[in-house]
Amino acid sequence: METNREGAKYAKEDERRMKQLSEGVERLAYRVIGAAIEVHQILGPGFLEEVYHKALREEFRIRRIPHESEHSVKVSYKGCPVGEGRLDFLVADFLIVELKAVQNLTPIHEAQVLSYLKMTKYPLALLINFNVPLLKDGIKRIILSS
Repeated sequence: METNREGAKYAKEDERRMKQLSEGVERLAYRVIGAAIEVHQILGPGFLEEVYHKALREEFRIRRIPHESEHSVKVSYKGCPVGEGRLDFLVADFLIVELKAVQNLTPIHEAQVLSYLKMTKYPLALLINFNVPLLKDGIKRIILSS
């Protein structure tokens, strides 16, 4: 009987921790989207991805959003290293931000980000295309499902 109670107690604690993590990820995503909107309002569409990357890095610095630019992740196959991927940004060690400056996002862009989520086991990624008139139309949330 005690084992069931302890199991239920741990399950509730895990659920509470997951909810807190989820809320933290959402707050962070909101801050990142705000920073991206600021960059887009100032620069507008039409620049190369590199320009948006540098501008967003600066906006993260201004807003004190913890991030790592061009974060490298290892790709393995059956336990053997076979290559590396590069995240445009890893924000606060758990949110992937991938930037594009393209006419339209395509399934390959989403597949790339989904692969990053699978490799890292992070819960959420933001795929942001700056080459749109309204940035809200260029933001895609990608969630790692179980």
